[in-house]
Amino acid sequence: MEYLVKRSAITSEKSACAIVAIFANKRLSDEAQQLDKLYRGILSSASKNGDISGNLGETLLLHTPKTANHKRILLVGCGKPNGLDILKYRKILNSCINTLKSTGSADAISTLTTLTVKDQSVQSLTRMHILLTENIFYKYDQTLSKKKTPNKLKRIKFSCSQASQLKHIKLGIVQGKAIADGMMVTKELGNLPANVCTPNYLAKTAQGIKKGQGKLSLTVLGEREMKKLGMGSLLSVSAGSVEPAKLISLQYRGTARNSKPVVLVGKGITFDTGGISLKPGAGMDEMKFDMCGAATVLGTMQAICDMGLPLNVVGLVAAAENMPGGKATKPGDVVTSMSGQTIEVLNTDAEGRLVLCDALTYAKRYDPDVVIDMATLTGACIVALGHEASGLMSNSDKLSNDLLEAGQSTGDRAWRLPIWDEYQSQLDSNFADIANIGGRWAGTITAACFLARFTKEYKWAHLDIAGTAWYQGKNKGATGRPVPMLTEYLMRRARTA
Repeated sequence: MEYLVKRSAITSEKSACAIVAIFANKRLSDEAQQLDKLYRGILSSASKNGDISGNLGETLLLHTPKTANHKRILLVGCGKPNGLDILKYRKILNSCINTLKSTGSADAISTLTTLTVKDQSVQSLTRMHILLTENIFYKYDQTLSKKKTPNKLKRIKFSCSQASQLKHIKLGIVQGKAIADGMMVTKELGNLPANVCTPNYLAKTAQGIKKGQGKLSLTVLGEREMKKLGMGSLLSVSAGSVEPAKLISLQYRGTARNSKPVVLVGKGITFDTGGISLKPGAGMDEMKFDMCGAATVLGTMQAICDMGLPLNVVGLVAAAENMPGGKATKPGDVVTSMSGQTIEVLNTDAEGRLVLCDALTYAKRYDPDVVIDMATLTGACIVALGHEASGLMSNSDKLSNDLLEAGQSTGDRAWRLPIWDEYQSQLDSNFADIANIGGRWAGTITAACFLARFTKEYKWAHLDIAGTAWYQGKNKGATGRPVPMLTEYLMRRARTA
């Protein structure tokens, strides 16, 4: 999709579809009033006749005469004037773009990026417009014998009337396209079947991201190198699989070498059978999404490279396949992590924390300012928070608040849960320093408490994305979350948001 911006009156533009706003008091936006005057009251008549009231997310498609510069006009209800926040804005865009998609328009001109939305700039609204457009028009067809019909919509032009808006929309387009492309990487990796998207495939994807990026370097550790480093916990997960584990490190240097980096760590279980603690068969196909944390890291690294953010970031991917087999780890086995702590593996289906703990220990070598890990870690998180919010646990109030604010600003929200010391006793073991599960209660929290034992030397946050990384049911597929939250957080650190 191509995105453009032009400072001009909407009446002087030509388009297959002009998108303008109407509010709940049936007041037309300034741009809508201009079109209404141009087309002899077609918009105000529709409002007076009760065809549209202006309620939030309501849409009405109007057709103009064949000789008109605007073949269609899409009226979008925006609710109460000056009553918009980012969540309402997302609802408006979702409704608008879905209607636009159904029209078959080849191009459109949108005035929605200049709406007044609480705590949002024209730049951020432009980013959001692009992200939701790309998400709605996304089609997966990599493994289909017949490719899906290409989208008819090829171009969206953003209209503005002020010079100050022009430059901010231009920057929002660059950022929005970069983030959308990063989400595309994340979604494509998540949607690929596990016989294609293996740990080695993730490593090759990282190589593709590095190509042509002068600020990016790549290191890929194989099982021999990981064994030398003492990563017995991570390697215990891949022991039953013919697919060798990989530890992938993408290092982006966008500022001075002595500036401490943000380290992003992603769980990359390319398929999770549960190992010897085998999962039930129903729905097991969705365990190809168990690498969405890793996919998020790769997508985020793609986005920050495209934006050229002035900060240092390291992306770590702990990739393995969890399979039963003659060499697979068994319940009751004790393994030694890179940190030296021993772990009793009471359940081989609690494998995500076993790969993450060694990656989190490895992260220390980068002398990080903060470390953020993301993982489809626990079903308990879905029970607690459903599919709306990711679970957030952290040893730093500031880091937590920054991530929560970034999530709220993008609609990619999280909710903080405690990791109090009182929960740690649930991980006690008679045979090792720590058990890898903590019993029935507070499963999301005890999983984070496990990881917290490996993150005491730096500021750290854990995002449990089990409920937000993919859709279930007929719309099954990866969501691309939490790339929007992470990129917003990084842009704010770089002061480019």
